[in-house]
Amino acid sequence: MEKHHYTVILEREEDGGYHAFCPSLKGCHTQGDTLEEALANVREAIEAYLESLQKHGEAVPVEDILIKPVEVAL
Repeated sequence: MEKHHYTVILEREEDGGYHAFCPSLKGCHTQGDTLEEALANVREAIEAYLESLQKHGEAVPVEDILIKPVEVAL
């Protein structure tokens, strides 16, 4: 079984819970009531996304993301 590594971003929702998404996989978004649930859901969403790509003969994306904090002054 081939393993892939992707960055996941989790954002706290105003009304509770978390929005989770994978920037390298366009449209791969989910949510969860707790951080643990959101992480489990996004892992499942990524697996389904990659399985769909493979089923349709498309290449599995290789992540190419650089995350860097930027400081600004107001």
